[in-house]
Amino acid sequence: MSQRNSYAVGTGLFIVLGFAALAYLATQTTSIANTHQGASYTVQAHFANIGQLKERAPVKIAGVRVGQVRSIVLDPEKEAAEVTLAIDERYSHIPDDSVAAIFTSGLLGDQYVGIQYGNSNKDVAEGGTLARTKPAQQLEEMLGKFFGAGGVADNLGGSYTLKARFSNVGALSAGAPVKMAGVPIGSVAAVHADPVRLDAEVILVIDKKYDQIPDDSAAAVFTSGLIGTQYVAIQPGGSPEMLKNGDEMVLTQSAMQLEDLIGKFLVNGSPSEQKDAPAGKQ
Repeated sequence: MSQRNSYAVGTGLFIVLGFAALAYLATQTTSIANTHQGASYTVQAHFANIGQLKERAPVKIAGVRVGQVRSIVLDPEKEAAEVTLAIDERYSHIPDDSVAAIFTSGLLGDQYVGIQYGNSNKDVAEGGTLARTKPAQQLEEMLGKFFGAGGVADNLGGSYTLKARFSNVGALSAGAPVKMAGVPIGSVAAVHADPVRLDAEVILVIDKKYDQIPDDSAAAVFTSGLIGTQYVAIQPGGSPEMLKNGDEMVLTQSAMQLEDLIGKFLVNGSPSEQKDAPAGKQ
């Protein structure tokens, strides 16, 4: 009996020590650790999506921690998250054209803000704003890249929106790339079903670098490979007038379903079969 009790005590002690070790490792590998810092100055950054970024998350330059996230608030006017960064005064010479991006430590680690230096001779001042940002990379987007959908444009210089209507969008969803000549120029912001017109309205967010798209261009829903994810492809037209923010693309081509392709092949046969058929016979 005493031996059994000693086993129980030893097991309980082992479990307690195990939890203590896990708690210690958690504080050393997450943003809870190393929150103390000296004198600092603040810089603002706006992100379209912060993912799971939290206050006190690290701010890093070249992988070295230089500060932390002081606060995160939603800016209702810009529909973006305003993130205040507290940066150590020793690192006060950050070019004002630097890029602030949200990264993840490892596959399932915490998120942090990484600053990539720009080339400007002017430093961002106390209370200033880093205008160039990259939002958090969502798991769905990373899986889309893996399965062949490709990336989306960074939209570092701003963006504008276009609308397109499709009778069938297939499996198209928000976050899917928008491409022109195979190059990502934006992403799908939203997909809504119109209860009146009984079609799908797709909102496209296009990088401002690509603001010379003719207004007679066509938008089509394509699939990357045989079973890849879907994306919107824009085929430029020849009109001298360009699409502007909020415009609707009139020429669209809906998603082609795999069932439709198989059905057409089984009913119509291959082109060679139709060509070789005798005249006057069906």
